[in-house]
Amino acid sequence: MATLILVRHGRSTANTAGLLAGWTPGVALDERGAEQAAALPERLASVPLAAAVSSPLQRCRETLAPLLAARPELGLHTDERIGECHYGDWSNRKLSELSDEPLMKIVQQHPSAAVFPGGESMRAMQARAVDAVQEWNARIEEEHGSDAVFLMCSHGDVIKSLVADALGMHLDLFQRIHVDPCSVTAVRYTPTRPFLLRLGDTGDFGSLAPRPARAAEVDPAVAETETFESATEDGGNAVVGGGAGAA
Repeated sequence: MATLILVRHGRSTANTAGLLAGWTPGVALDERGAEQAAALPERLASVPLAAAVSSPLQRCRETLAPLLAARPELGLHTDERIGECHYGDWSNRKLSELSDEPLMKIVQQHPSAAVFPGGESMRAMQARAVDAVQEWNARIEEEHGSDAVFLMCSHGDVIKSLVADALGMHLDLFQRIHVDPCSVTAVRYTPTRPFLLRLGDTGDFGSLAPRPARAAEVDPAVAETETFESATEDGGNAVVGGGAGAA
């Protein structure tokens, strides 16, 4: 079967504001996110792509715009099933406020039981995304052969849930997975099992180094990962949906 390249959208204005964007309209890439998107064509230059599929949300479409400009022959398909989780009443709220909600403990420790008020469950999010990947895999293989490669641009929680499925992990473990903005994750699907080839690859390992005290004030590259580091240092929680360095 085909190889799937999953691209998380570039850093957005909601990421840097610490908001859980969800399906809130008008959430665009920030300046750093636009730079990340501009670098994507070169990063993928050696990879032939049979198709590009995007979440309908603005930040994903903006992330793929430079790649599509560089490859005018590559058509863009939109699939709502790889859109962000429907966070319902939590949408567009600050993550710092949501951390005190009782539901957040469920989201962190037992996400398969989490249902967002006025929104959807995390199980439903994963199910629709897995269905989309399976259907697109079959379509791409039929049209382009079993060695074809295609790309999907989606969101952190969606990509993490797809990786969990590929690894045979229960959804309750998916918060152990982390993908940075505009990172590349690749899964090779076969008739018997998927193989995870890349996970959250940005080509930049600077965020793995210890963060100097208050360095985020002067170094935007460090600031990009500050949200993830703060979350993981505070009880090991993962950032949900938004955050400059996660979801």
